[in-house]
Amino acid sequence: MSRALLEAALGHGFARPDLLDEALTHRSAGQGASGRHRRNQAPSYERLEFLGDRVVGLIVAEMLLTAYPNEAEGPLTKRFAALVRKETLAEVANEFDLALHIKLPPAEQPEARRNPSLLADACEALIAALYLDGGMAAARAFVERYWAPRMAASVAPPQDAKTALQEWAQGRGRPLPVYQLVREEGPPHQPVFTVSVTVQGEESVEASGASKRLAETAAALSLLSFLRERARP
Repeated sequence: MSRALLEAALGHGFARPDLLDEALTHRSAGQGASGRHRRNQAPSYERLEFLGDRVVGLIVAEMLLTAYPNEAEGPLTKRFAALVRKETLAEVANEFDLALHIKLPPAEQPEARRNPSLLADACEALIAALYLDGGMAAARAFVERYWAPRMAASVAPPQDAKTALQEWAQGRGRPLPVYQLVREEGPPHQPVFTVSVTVQGEESVEASGASKRLAETAAALSLLSFLRERARP
């Protein structure tokens, strides 16, 4: 995909192309074969990611307040968490093929481009670049374009698997679920975390993910599925 098509997907033509370049550059693109940084390398998207996380959070929070004027803070918080989590950002990134534009060493491109955490980070960096180049209006237009359908699709406040498992345990008078990191594998740009979750009186379950949080969510979902299946008549 060309740069022009990417800008069309973003709904913004950049006056400062360097911001867009920074938002698309993974830190490993500036490393040699030894893993050491090259001199005069282009900055990576990590600093922009830091800003983008705050920008998308503010815009989504304002969108929720407008869309649900009578909803209490608790349900709004659940909606917010589902809309700004890494999985949602990665889904948005895939909608306009962001992976094709991220700058990575050639040997790392096939695997890293499928990494949801990497895609989510780059998406946040792009939102920051939009904000810095075109102001809040440019960032808001992008977020509203890709997040409004997701917001409309959720009639009831979503509940994540970890919260659901916690409520299952509390409803039966048991202590909170315990999560433990079992192992961490893979290269720095594409780690795989394996986490176990245990609820008192039940066998532990393991699951893996691209981050500890994703692995914990997958483990909680797996244990919940087992518990619900067991409870069926």
